[in-house]
This record gives sequence, C-alpha cells and structure tokens, in this order.
Amino acid sequence: MQTIENDFFKAEIDEQGAQLTHLYQKTDHYDYIWNNDIWPKHAPVLFPAIGRSNKDSYLYKGTTYQMPQHGFVSDYTFNVLSKAKDTVTLQLTANSQTLQNYPFNFTLSITFKLQASGLHLQFSVINNDNQAMSFSLGSHPAFNVPIADQGEFTDYQLEITPQVKQLTQFDIIKKPYPFRQGTTSLVPNYQNGIIKLDYQMFHKGLIIIENSGLESIKLSSQQSSHSIQLSLHDFRYVCLWTKEDAQAPFLCIEPFAGLPDVYGKPVDIMQKEGNDLLSPGESKNLQYDITIH
Repeated sequence: MQTIENDFFKAEIDEQGAQLTHLYQKTDHYDYIWNNDIWPKHAPVLFPAIGRSNKDSYLYKGTTYQMPQHGFVSDYTFNVLSKAKDTVTLQLTANSQTLQNYPFNFTLSITFKLQASGLHLQFSVINNDNQAMSFSLGSHPAFNVPIADQGEFTDYQLEITPQVKQLTQFDIIKKPYPFRQGTTSLVPNYQNGIIKLDYQMFHKGLIIIENSGLESIKLSSQQSSHSIQLSLHDFRYVCLWTKEDAQAPFLCIEPFAGLPDVYGKPVDIMQKEGNDLLSPGESKNLQYDITIH
C-alpha cells in the first residue's frame, strides 16, 4: 500500500490494480472513498476494456481473445515508478500473461498527486508495439454518500457544468449483465443542470452520459457543508452507478474513455465504438481532478 499526504489530505493507493482506497480530509477526519462489503471495491482502474464485452471476448485479426469485465489490470500488481511525499506514480507493462488477453505491448502509468483542493490523477498509455493499438480506459471511484454522514443519499444532487438543455444516456439491457442496448434516452431526474439522486434511477444499473462539452460534475446537498467535484475535460463519457436495489450509501462517478459493448456478438477491437487508437510509438495522457469543497 502506498500512502501520500500533504497538509490537507492523505491518500492510500493499493499497488494491486493501482486502486485508490482512501482519500482522507485531515481537517474533518473523513474518508471520501467507499469501503464496505456491499461492494468490495473502491476505485478500480478500467483497462483496456470498459464494462462487458460480448461473450467476455473480442476479435483481433480473426482470433478471439478473452476480455473480462472492465479489463484485467485490477488483477495485476503495479510497480512503483516514482514516489514523493504527496505524489506516487505506478506502472504496469505488458507481459506474457497480459499478452494472452491483449496482444499489444503497452505501458500504463498512473500518477496520484495530492493538491490543496483534492487529488489529481493522470493516466498515461504508451503503445510500445509495431502495430496500432486499440484500448478503453476508465476510472471508477466510489464516494460515500451521504458525505461526512450529512443527510441521506436522496438529499444529494449532481450539478452539470456547463448547463445543457438535455442530457442523453445509453440505454442498458441486462443479459444478465449490463450491456448497451444500442439506443439512447434522456437522463432521468435532470432539469436545469441538476440531476436529483434517487435509487430508482439506477434500477437497470449504469447511467452512461456522453460528454458533449461537459467540464465538470459536482456532488452536493443542502444537508451537507461538503461537496465533491470531478473535472471531465479529457473523457468523452461519464458513468454514474450505485449497486442496484441495495439502497447502498455510495455513488460511483466514473470518467470513461470507452464504452461497454452493444449486446450481440463479439466485435473487432480495432473497430470498437468509443475506443482510442494509438499508432506505434504513440502515447496518450488522460487526467482529471477530484476537488473537495
């Protein structure tokens, strides 16, 4: 476990999967990250797939490869590339095991840096191969809601910036796991830039919103003096989720660069909707901030 801290916050990151497990605010002695067996994860990194793949697999050059939900990096221990008091960078490179699921020579580096306002996360993907590489990348942080035990889940709302007239989500179908249905609809409980939270809206599971120029999303309540804001500039989608039909006191706010499959047959990874493509030797950086108010 890697611990970083500054005058305002302390964070813990597990080398297994490079998963953020705690984000403590020192003033209020409160942990913003979910830790409970109702859902035993905290903030998984999703790579090189997001969500479910049809038959948990995909095609590449006519060969079928297995791909578990949200990819495979949660199963691997990352190396510590660098460490300072308030910053740590963890790294995973392709190896003989990853090549069985994903035939690309990649490097994935993740930097966690504490700031006075919260936590900055940067993801760097490098294609070390001599062929083009296709991937998805997502971050899956789960936040305690209510924040600091103030109010109830249904007292909270999400503020979208900039305000847009309508928000569209990808319709979800369960077979029995959640896939995209191939259609879209309006995000429930959205009006004038605000999504009011309730549990019914998550009955089908994921709410994946296409980010058409959205800058940030902010979780807050009139019952709480605290709020959590995520920047979204680098991510094409943002996903909202809490465990279905569990009345669970947490909400995942997930920046996505990629999508689950539309239900049907395995797809060719080079044509997978929402994926990023990197040429040989090319790299891509994606970053966002968790700002605590």
